[in-house]
Amino acid sequence: MVPGMVIGRGTGRRLRILLVKPKARLGLVHALQRFQLLEPIELGYLAATVPEHDVRVIDLRFSWSEDAEFLRTLCRFRPDLVGISGYSHEASRVKELAGIARRALPDCRVVVGGHHATVAPEDYEIEGIDAIVRGEGCAPFRELVDRMDAGEGFGGIPAVRVPGDGASGDDDWPSFPDPATMPVPRHDLWDPRRYFCVWVRENARRFERLFPPTSMVRTSFGCKMKCSFCIVPKLFAGRHQPRPAAQVAEEIAALPNDHVYFCDDENFIDEAFASELADELERRGVRKRYFAWARATTVNRSPDLFKRWRAIGLDAAFLGFEFPDDEQLRATRKGSTVAQNEMAHDRLRSLGIAVHAAFMLMPESGMDDFARLRNYVAGMPPAQCSFTVCTPSPGTDDYQAMQSRICVDNPHDLHDCMHPLVPTRLPIKTFFHEYGRQIREAGKRNPLRVQQRPVHIGDVPRLINAETRYSRAFSKAYKDFPREMW
Repeated sequence: MVPGMVIGRGTGRRLRILLVKPKARLGLVHALQRFQLLEPIELGYLAATVPEHDVRVIDLRFSWSEDAEFLRTLCRFRPDLVGISGYSHEASRVKELAGIARRALPDCRVVVGGHHATVAPEDYEIEGIDAIVRGEGCAPFRELVDRMDAGEGFGGIPAVRVPGDGASGDDDWPSFPDPATMPVPRHDLWDPRRYFCVWVRENARRFERLFPPTSMVRTSFGCKMKCSFCIVPKLFAGRHQPRPAAQVAEEIAALPNDHVYFCDDENFIDEAFASELADELERRGVRKRYFAWARATTVNRSPDLFKRWRAIGLDAAFLGFEFPDDEQLRATRKGSTVAQNEMAHDRLRSLGIAVHAAFMLMPESGMDDFARLRNYVAGMPPAQCSFTVCTPSPGTDDYQAMQSRICVDNPHDLHDCMHPLVPTRLPIKTFFHEYGRQIREAGKRNPLRVQQRPVHIGDVPRLINAETRYSRAFSKAYKDFPREMW
């Protein structure tokens, strides 16, 4: 329950609420989800704000025929309210699902939220959607449910835009609440055994499980950095706000899974909070395994903090290397250098913490750029590597600057950070061929392969299948673009 929130302001009847996680339309996203499929924690937060109502979650990512399953659920559950959350690359599916709900249950109210609703709310100004929630959805969702329970309209709710009412709820970037007022998300509305993250760590035990069931936790909002391609600095005005450490520790202690994926933008940038959270976990005797996001500059500034977290279970850290040269790092205001990235990599490995090194490709990358990146990665210490394409979020200055060059009719459909949105220097088919090659070559530097640690026998076919599907998806990704670009 949200502290200070009034419950049952309306008639007191028990509303039926269906919260929906859409299935992506892009093959690359489906392939990536064979390595990582995390809980729909955003829906768990919403559900926690309305404990007196009958709330169900449907995760359509598991469905072979998502429209049919969604329709069956609508007809059986007959919700009074449907809430759908999505990223930009899922926006078309969100709108299609809203249409299905409207046709199946004309009296049902449909609200949408999530990242896309926050940065591009005008895209959801369609018939079939009753309200668009921007920013942190807990308090607005609670108010929407209370209004519906009381038979009132949705107009005038902060951070809520009502289609047809002009810019209602859309005058400025939404403000974010004090994290201490946030509820503890519900994890009981789905089967926790179905969610996982491929788990790589330094000096892994022989035959360790590679795809352990994984829970998701959020310890803070925002980030203090100013990377030009990222929307977070604008959304949070350059602030980092942690949740109460004791509350987070209680949530972690109650999780059914032993592996925990932190979904913060940066877990350790507030050293006092990170240390306090470690205190709370130690005091409760919590023994879990953790994967967290960090910055190279944070690692280099606070190595003792990471040493302590390693002792309580930190197995791996995501570091945004982005580029193999300082000029590109400066151009994107990354706030670090290649030397700092390499120092952080070495420090984490010396502590026994595996590194997930994230790199960014540019649409204008040529054959020489791909070769330079491959050579750089080949010379790195062992790391799990991932590669995205620079596709700034709607709402950033970088996105605004590139809008005149966008080469597809609906850029939202391809906004998964793996599809370039502007013309590439190489033919798009060649671009994806080199992209796929980059991923395959980098896979040779994975700690498990370098150290030749045998994995659990049950995970071998699963790993082979995931890698095969991922490779095939890249070989076909050029078909997501207009034929004239091939």
